[in-house]
Amino acid sequence: MPEGDTVWQAAKRLHDALAGQVLTRSDFRVPKYATVDLGGRTVFGTTARGKHLLTRFEGGLTLHTHLRMEGAWKVYGAGERWRGGPAHQIRAILSTADRTAVGYRLQVLELLRTGEEERAVGHLGPDLLGPDWNPDRALANLLADPARPLGEALLDQRNLAGIGNIYKSELCFLIGATPWLPVGALPADRAARLPGVAQRLLEANRDRVVRRTTGLRDHDLYVYGRAPRPCLRCGTPIRLADQGDGSRERPTYWCPACQTGPAPAPGARRAHGTRPRTTN
Repeated sequence: MPEGDTVWQAAKRLHDALAGQVLTRSDFRVPKYATVDLGGRTVFGTTARGKHLLTRFEGGLTLHTHLRMEGAWKVYGAGERWRGGPAHQIRAILSTADRTAVGYRLQVLELLRTGEEERAVGHLGPDLLGPDWNPDRALANLLADPARPLGEALLDQRNLAGIGNIYKSELCFLIGATPWLPVGALPADRAARLPGVAQRLLEANRDRVVRRTTGLRDHDLYVYGRAPRPCLRCGTPIRLADQGDGSRERPTYWCPACQTGPAPAPGARRAHGTRPRTTN
């Protein structure tokens, strides 16, 4: 699932291309909206809310989309070849006089009244890259279920919106706790730092092509995707295991020396270097 900074960048691309322009064509390739035509309406803009995208149109309509694991919005100039995937993967087309936005493999696509957007995104916690960001509220949400493993709590968008699997592993490393440590067992000083560290990471990366969490010239990430290579701080081999409830497990990376707390049960461990599978 994409990180909040990736979705923020997608929203900016759509906004820059379409905002203030009149649609010359709309095409929604899902049965429910196959006959909907938004041609002639002005696009007011696109905004990100956590990992959700909201594109607003004249007349009080909003297109709500979510990329999930494989979705993408691509923007093309007039006459430019579309290269985002085969035609059967296209779910939405929004065209103006000189730009076309094409949504590929969108797992969520719905039209709703702009006044009813909360129905789609009202469950989300404070947005790490949004105007509603509130670190105290985010921390209170995380601590509301003290027995929950830290990594699972960070991924729950109802607690704070925008963290994906990469940032989950990196944040746990930066505060020195394993993703399996119960949130309530996190020392108070580290818990207090967590929302601020998360927000700074996403803020620093929202305009970058390559995501970086280390500040090091030769290494972009501390732990994610690095098993079984040595930890950049202590040299201990980075470990890899799945984390989740069994139905939705995610590859999780950590340093057993730099991060305190429990490790996964033996049955959840992977062989060093095993590539993570695609997850939702």
